[in-house]
Amino acid sequence: MRFLDLTKVYIRSGSGGGGCVSFLRDKFVEYGGPDGGDGGNGGSVWAEAVEGLNTLIDFRYQQHFFAKSGQHGMGSQMTGANAPEVVLRVPVGTEILEEDEETVVADLTRPGQRVLLARGGNGGFGNLHFKSSTNRAPARANPGQDGVERTLWLRLKLIADAGLLGLPNAGKSTFLAAVSNARPKIADYPFTTLYPNLGVVGIDGKEFVMADIPGLIEGASEGKGLGDLFLGHVERCTVLLHLVDGTSSTITKDYRTILAELAAYSPALAAKPRITALNKIDALDPKTLGSRRRALEKVVEGPVFLMSGVSKAGVTEVLRAIWAQIVAGRAVVPEDAPWQP
Repeated sequence: MRFLDLTKVYIRSGSGGGGCVSFLRDKFVEYGGPDGGDGGNGGSVWAEAVEGLNTLIDFRYQQHFFAKSGQHGMGSQMTGANAPEVVLRVPVGTEILEEDEETVVADLTRPGQRVLLARGGNGGFGNLHFKSSTNRAPARANPGQDGVERTLWLRLKLIADAGLLGLPNAGKSTFLAAVSNARPKIADYPFTTLYPNLGVVGIDGKEFVMADIPGLIEGASEGKGLGDLFLGHVERCTVLLHLVDGTSSTITKDYRTILAELAAYSPALAAKPRITALNKIDALDPKTLGSRRRALEKVVEGPVFLMSGVSKAGVTEVLRAIWAQIVAGRAVVPEDAPWQP
């Protein structure tokens, strides 16, 4: 299955059915009078967040969602049938944006959450509705209301508790594969990861969801490499794990590069709690490891964890630190509170 996290859809609600102009014609009724029924309502278009989906690929092949119009009213006081609604089933974590890609229409963060995108038009009144003591035989009826047509963007932001950051080949996918059942592609060339991956991580009997996104490079905010399009998938995370390649000779520059790209993308994302870990320590001798850790701690101005995704050395300590940040974040934000970036 291909991964798709941004797509455009065209929707249109159904128009209401027209009212009917009809008069009763019955052999034994001398003055039948008007009996035209009202038109039925047009179908509305909804979006609903459902479980079991983690991509918007279905909307690559179907982008137009048009509801049907309501049935016209008929004689004998028969109201037209309402048209069925159309439901766009999207993954949990989908943002719905206006055509300008900036105005947020809705943010579906819970399974079963629904939002009305386009209301169907009301059916028109038949001539029976206009009957009065002074107008006993009205010969008019209303047409149904027109439907609503909109162009919207769907943007998926995966929901995870923790997110992985780092340059290409920092060991993010190796780390995710070591601590979860996720099986991302792992290779020794840059940009092995081309789309986000999710994994369920367990530590001390607790579980949380971790997201791995493609690596960032200097200038990603300007479109270099794979750009910063995938950073939206870690906006919802409580804590970010920043992996720094310990075998790099420019670890402080690598660290600053990621921070600069985060700040260029979103100051709120750059301000999220971060845990920094020096990865691939199994490939370093003790002297080199000590000097590079001290250099990185000076830049981070805080503790730096040592770990290796291959040998799993130090992985437990990192996971416990991540879980502590997740618990602290959950204590601050109530579970029923709406999501805020």
